Amino acid sequence: MTNSQAGTPNAYAEAGVDIVAADLAVELMKESVAKSRRPEVMGGLGGFAGLFDASALKKYERPLLATSTDGVGTKVDIARKMDKHDTIGFDLVGMVVDDLVVCGAEPLFMTDYIATGKVVPERIAAIVKGIAEACTEAGCALVGGETAEHPGLLAPDEYDVAGATTGVVDAHRLLGADKVVAGDIVIAMKASGLHSNGYSLARHVFFTKLGWELDRQVDELGSTLGEELLIPTKIYAKACLALADATGTHAMAHITGGGLANNLARVMPKHLSATLDRASWTPQPIFDVVRTAGGVDQASLEATLNCGVGMVSLTPAGDVDTAIATLAAHGVEAWVAGEVVAGDGSVTLTGQHPGW
Repeated sequence: MTNSQAGTPNAYAEAGVDIVAADLAVELMKESVAKSRRPEVMGGLGGFAGLFDASALKKYERPLLATSTDGVGTKVDIARKMDKHDTIGFDLVGMVVDDLVVCGAEPLFMTDYIATGKVVPERIAAIVKGIAEACTEAGCALVGGETAEHPGLLAPDEYDVAGATTGVVDAHRLLGADKVVAGDIVIAMKASGLHSNGYSLARHVFFTKLGWELDRQVDELGSTLGEELLIPTKIYAKACLALADATGTHAMAHITGGGLANNLARVMPKHLSATLDRASWTPQPIFDVVRTAGGVDQASLEATLNCGVGMVSLTPAGDVDTAIATLAAHGVEAWVAGEVVAGDGSVTLTGQHPGW
């Protein structure tokens, strides 16, 4: 070994990059990742690329590959401040997998990317553990990822996470706006909380306007503020695929950034509209706390947060009972929130939430 070779690892460490810590993080996460494995996955963690046996697609008549990519956003700041990192993976998987499933695609595999100021093996392993557990819940495999150490760009305790997923749907089973018809019923699926969108608004309200701390006990929530803000995103993938199998559902919409009306409008034909009745559900207390304590008007709230609805389907009226029962069997509370009528592609919310 030459002197320059001997000095290289130390020089890199002096620059703030710890290769040994990165290797340890990989070892710590292997067991969690293995639990998300599907039979089609080839090889193991640690290769240059994840491998998936595409011969599994032969069972499809005309397989269409679908892909989605996203991140968690500023919710990671809550996880960092609470030093709890094993649930943020559910937020990541929920964001990418449930964007994909709305077209009827089954998620097959996922990769993740974690950027951090300093690799703390136990912290990285906790993040990946959450991602792997969420992948298992969604039915997809975590086939690989990347952990990048960015000293000087991120503080040692700072990190961000992103991911991408690939799925498949047979062409004749593709869901979307072109299949929606007048008379379809809007079925709403309950959110677990804020999910992973609108945290810039929530953080502004609670930390900047109100000056609250994460350990503040909030009576309306029945928990501390931090515990509420870190509730993981509900993952709907398996429930939605079961719904598509059991009914003639025409379209679905994942309610993320932009709120209920804006996301539902993305799957509305230009000649139809949807009308939803707010009186059909009561949002979780966190939404009313943001609204009342933060002085946020309802229009701004609904344009930013999911207000208690994480996913919706547009389903024929004759399939409603089957749809709600199917979702319930998969742990998803659902209800009739509105209907599709002749219109101009718009979505309108009427009435008022009980207690608001």
